[in-house]
Parts: sequence; C-alpha cells; structure tokens
Amino acid sequence: MISSPPDWIRLHSDTLTAEIDPHGAQLSVLRDAAGRDLLWNGDEAIWKGRAPILFPIVGTLNGGHFSWRRERYALSRHGFARDRRFEVVRCSDHEALFRQVADNATRKMYPFEFELDVAFRLEASVLVVEASVRNTGNEPMPASLGFHPAFRWPPPYGAARDEHFIEFATDEPGRVRRLDAGGLLTDERQHTPVQGRRLMLQDGLFAQDVVIFDQLRSRHLTYGAATGPRLKVDFPNATHLGLWSKPGAGFVCIEPWRGVADPAGFSGSLNDKPGVFRVAQGARQSLLMRIGWLEPA
Repeated sequence: MISSPPDWIRLHSDTLTAEIDPHGAQLSVLRDAAGRDLLWNGDEAIWKGRAPILFPIVGTLNGGHFSWRRERYALSRHGFARDRRFEVVRCSDHEALFRQVADNATRKMYPFEFELDVAFRLEASVLVVEASVRNTGNEPMPASLGFHPAFRWPPPYGAARDEHFIEFATDEPGRVRRLDAGGLLTDERQHTPVQGRRLMLQDGLFAQDVVIFDQLRSRHLTYGAATGPRLKVDFPNATHLGLWSKPGAGFVCIEPWRGVADPAGFSGSLNDKPGVFRVAQGARQSLLMRIGWLEPA
C-alpha cells in the first residue's frame, strides 16, 4: 500500500478509514475494514481528481466568465476551491473541519466575502461530508456547491465491471440533461437511462460526458453489483445529481450538486445563473452527503 503524504488528515472507525488532503479539502482515500480501496487513486494520466469540492460554481461558465455589476470575472470549470489549500480548523480520530476564506486572489475571480467550511465525520460505517458557505460580506451572495467523489469501478469485491449498477431509492422517470462539446447545458432533454430504479453502468453512458438529473425524486442511491458489499450515497438537499466517468476509466463519479453548468447561450448575471442559490448577509447554506458501506444482503 502506497504511503499517504504526511499532511493528509486520517479518520478511522471499525469499518472505514478516510484520508483528506488539505489542498482542496479533498477526500483522497476511503478504505473498508480490510484495507481495500473504494476511492479512485487520482492517476494523473487519466484524471487527477479524487473527490474535489466544487465552489463557487458547478460546471462551466459560458465563455469562461460571469457578469457582476457590469464587471466580468473569469472562473474555470467547477470554481477555485479544489485548487486552494484549506486551513485545518480541528481534527480528531473521527472528524475534521477544513476552512477556506476569501482573500485578494479569490476576489479577482469571485467578488464576495465568504467562509467555506468542509466537515468530515466518520460514524461507524458512514462518512458524513458537509460543505457550508457563510456570507461574511455586506450584500447577498450568489453561489453553488457540489461534491465530486470518484468511486472505483469496479469496486474491489470480485464482480466484473459490466455487472455494476446504480440503484435509486425510487423510480426516476424524468428526462436527463447533457452537455455540449463546450461543457454547457443543452436545451434537449433525453430519455432517462434508468430502468425502473436501476441504471446499469457501461462506458457508452458517458460518451456525452456527465449524465445530469435535475428532476430527482430519490434522496439516496446504492452502487455495487448483485453480490458483495455496496456503497450507499445520501444527498438530502441536493438539487441536481451528476453521474460521470471517462470511458474505460476505473472510476464512476456520483456527484450531488446545488448548482449546474450554464445553459448554452446564457448571458445573464451570476444572480440569474440556473441552480445558483443566494446566501443572505451573515447567513450560511450547505450541501450534505453521506457515504455508507453496506454489508452484502
């Protein structure tokens, strides 16, 4: 097993071990009680991410910029939080809190005062992750938040790659959204690839990049095969869910979001961007995700 960098924060329970990189407050290791890796390893030749935090936008901006009070601000896809170091506010064997605050560099990209916290807590077989943003400025603040965890596909339990599926808590008949070649949301809605509650995973599903659910009924799903352990992902307050992989890559991302990419042709201000929420002065808004390890049925 490859050793982790010494500044990564390690949490553990009897069932799970998690390690978080303060650079980006990124969950970087998730292992079961037997030490088997459940998370993608960040192979830079394929995709260097593991579980980046998305803030202050989710997805791509039309033209790579947004407008605010007659000024234009450039932001790369998914924002800047994943590329900046967080302060470790506190940590113990079971929980850790990471924080990033506005500074001169962020104000050039996003002209707001904020405090972004990412909290991790291990509760037996469940890892709880909560990202919350507080408006420390003197005006309402538009923002988005997202999670982007990449789970191993296939997981280390012996089933073949094409035997794995995502099973939603309830039927998901709503049409799904896709992105164009520039990463922008298309107007067209496509028939859902979910059959009843189950979505069989195959590389062709991701030939058009991410599959976006914006008419979600479910508040949780499970990922795995018909035999062996599964992972359960809860997303109680997400407005969107993205499922993504690179065809042939050894991961599948299950991404709860409060936000989404710009629609193709969008030219409004950040306040008008679809999926954006507004944080009142002094207030806080959050996004919650739970990742649970489930014993075989």
